[in-house]
Amino acid sequence: MLKHEKIEWMECNMMQCPINHTFKLMGKKFTMLIIRNMIHRDHKRFNQFLEIEEINAKILSARLKEMEKDGLIERKVYPDTPVRVEYTITEKGRALEPILDQMSAFSMKYCAKEIFKDGRARKVEQVYGH
Repeated sequence: MLKHEKIEWMECNMMQCPINHTFKLMGKKFTMLIIRNMIHRDHKRFNQFLEIEEINAKILSARLKEMEKDGLIERKVYPDTPVRVEYTITEKGRALEPILDQMSAFSMKYCAKEIFKDGRARKVEQVYGH
């Protein structure tokens, strides 16, 4: 398919840009950091997410509700005393992991001076072990 044919096909068959749609799901401030903490730090509880740099309880609550609505996470309430709430990442949310890894790889390679104390570039495998 030629470039102009691809463009015509996209204009006829797509309602919106898939890149923009994915960005709408993950692009709000803190969403990707919450996903990061769920994947890499196994965070499940509200107070654990408050460790995220610059986040506050009001914003965290809003993001968790949005992420649940978008199907990125699930919320489970346990009838303990006091009530316990845990968040788990869904298959859809976990599918963002390669995107996170690519974002990390980019910064580790091209922004190492801002990322690492020694300023040396690293690979994702060296930092996250996968």
